[in-house]
Amino acid sequence: MSKGTVLVTGGAGYIGSHAVLALLDAGWDVVVVDNLTTGFAWAIDPRATLVRANIEDNAAVRGAMHDHDVVAVMHFAGSIVVPESVTDPLKYYRNNTVASRALLESAVVCGVKHFIFSSTAATYGNPERVPVAEGDPTIPINPYGTSKLMTEAMLRDVAAAHQINYCALRYFNVAGADPEGRTGQSTAGATHLIKVAVEAATGKRDRVGVFGTDFPTPDGTGVRDYIHVSDLAAAHVHALDKLIAEPAESLTMNAGYGHGYSVMQVLDAVDRVTNHEIKREIGPRRLGDSAELISDNRRILATLPWRPQYDDLDTIVRHALAWERKLAERD
Repeated sequence: MSKGTVLVTGGAGYIGSHAVLALLDAGWDVVVVDNLTTGFAWAIDPRATLVRANIEDNAAVRGAMHDHDVVAVMHFAGSIVVPESVTDPLKYYRNNTVASRALLESAVVCGVKHFIFSSTAATYGNPERVPVAEGDPTIPINPYGTSKLMTEAMLRDVAAAHQINYCALRYFNVAGADPEGRTGQSTAGATHLIKVAVEAATGKRDRVGVFGTDFPTPDGTGVRDYIHVSDLAAAHVHALDKLIAEPAESLTMNAGYGHGYSVMQVLDAVDRVTNHEIKREIGPRRLGDSAELISDNRRILATLPWRPQYDDLDTIVRHALAWERKLAERD
């Protein structure tokens, strides 16, 4: 018996398609709203219903909410490339902030009670301390982070005024792929390190750029908190259960493992898993890159029954590599 229907925006994309799987596997019905600009219809589990539309399309979104008796929204749709947000900020404020406002209004109009938002660690900017906790200052250093933080502010204000509660999950570095090989990161030209590295390992790229070796870290390269995408998807399902159980409460939580790996450690892991050395091209730091970004994840561990299942760098790489090879077979 179904628990009800969840509307997933961006469900044809990387993280969204994993959330669709997690919801379906947990007994929810799912309707996906995606314009397929960067997502793929084939990435959506056939048990879900696809509505091809922009999330600002009130008629389409509200029609889907009404027709499917939607009880919750999981919002993944948006633009995510940090350097592009610097060169084209208006795109990010339109796709991430203005569009989120339209979606949130549709949820309120249609009486949807629960809203889960894919936020980002970029809301912290260059944190004053590491690990960074939810109560630490949020001072984004790029329009991507600002556009997400503005949506968090809207959620807070709307939840205070209407019968809706929310969970904003601030992601750290998402990587890996569904362990069963059902979906993975498929976007062309992706900028995530592990995705780039497994593309190099499978011959799609001839090298991997290392941007900066003079950071104040053990090996001089940037350190990040990598979270397996299936663990992240599971956190969303637990968050939904929590919102339903406590309708007067809203949550903002980091989604990470609480420890990090340097760029060189990640590339070493790819070499280890493939038993092949990929070429590394050393370059200067990129503007705005922080030395270290690691989550303080004590809040999510204390609030939800979520416990990571894939907190192992080699496992994350192995799953990403398996998906990359499966993608190559599609080409």
